[in-house]
Amino acid sequence: MQNPTTTTLGYALFATRWLQAPLYFGLVAAQGVYVYKFFKELWTLILMCVSGHATETYVMLAVLKLVDVVMIANLLIMVIVGGYETFVSRIGLQGHRDQPEWLSHVNSNVLKVKLATAIVGISSVHLLQMFVDVHHTSRHALLWGTVIHMAFIASAAILAYMSGPMVAHTDRGHADRAPAAPAQASDQGGGQHTEPESGRTPAAAVPPQPDPDADAEARIRAAGFPARKVLEEFDQQHPRGFDREVLARLGKADFVDARRNVVFVGPPGTGKTHLAVALGVRACQAGHRVLFATAAEWAARLSEARAAGRLDAELRSLDDHPLLIVDEVGYTPCDAATAGLFFQLVAHRYERASLILTSDRPLGRWDEVFGPSAPALTDRLAHHAEIVRLDGDSYRTRRATSAWAD
Repeated sequence: MQNPTTTTLGYALFATRWLQAPLYFGLVAAQGVYVYKFFKELWTLILMCVSGHATETYVMLAVLKLVDVVMIANLLIMVIVGGYETFVSRIGLQGHRDQPEWLSHVNSNVLKVKLATAIVGISSVHLLQMFVDVHHTSRHALLWGTVIHMAFIASAAILAYMSGPMVAHTDRGHADRAPAAPAQASDQGGGQHTEPESGRTPAAAVPPQPDPDADAEARIRAAGFPARKVLEEFDQQHPRGFDREVLARLGKADFVDARRNVVFVGPPGTGKTHLAVALGVRACQAGHRVLFATAAEWAARLSEARAAGRLDAELRSLDDHPLLIVDEVGYTPCDAATAGLFFQLVAHRYERASLILTSDRPLGRWDEVFGPSAPALTDRLAHHAEIVRLDGDSYRTRRATSAWAD
């Protein structure tokens, strides 16, 4: 049990973040100043060109000034939107057609790196202005301008290098609370294709794949995937009645930003787990933190939290992960108490964060799994969800039959 006084004090301290809100509105006013400065410089340039007094050097310097103003304004908007989203309050832009790409995975480390690179760009423009107008710039100014620019580059490189280990350390800390995936080894001969669903190998046994994004790799490792799967490896010719356009749309990971759910339904061996993991990997690469576990493992985790009297705290802690994956729903019996736990999980994340579930039966038959809780659970789950049906024979059975025939 938490101390009420400590909890109240913590909430009060957390509420002080709103003191930063006026600072961001002040930066909005500064943005207006730069808009005024831009058009003033542009008007001056136009007048000089029309009057015929604009030399080539003057035009180049004037254009560089305009570029400089725009880059500083971009830096301002990044601080305003990204900083407010990170340090004050979430901005509800999910699903908006103009949502910036970088805002979907912004955090304090990403914001610092982006600001550092923006400052390097601004410094580059200033240094270029000095070299263009070299006849009116002293050698002393050129020297120190170059030294300062190199210092900006070095600091940005160091900050970018440090951000990778910092994110990896944070994700490993959260991964300690994630349910452990079963370490099942697939009994496959050399050169045979890995099954799309349950032919799993331990995550540690998956050969590392080079990826320039160290942060994404750290999120993938922390997600607890049973094996690394990608959409490009999925055999789209195997399932019957498979909507490939839906899969292509889901592969953009926009459903996570929109806080929508995905439910893969189909017989065993049709690739549900493969697709769920592949979408989870895409979400990690898009900047989202993900947790994967089977339905039985989620039930054990939530039951343990309830027994310890911290179920609400556990559900809140899962909010740190925009995407949770629940595999094999309905594969093991579910009593009334466990069904209630799954309902609380789905209800807590309703319109707040995304879920991916895989099941061998359609939602209309989930009363066989969750009993009386099924209608309320499926109502919330399916309200903002993409239901993907996979029809066909088991991939594993087909491989076994083919091997026997050979």
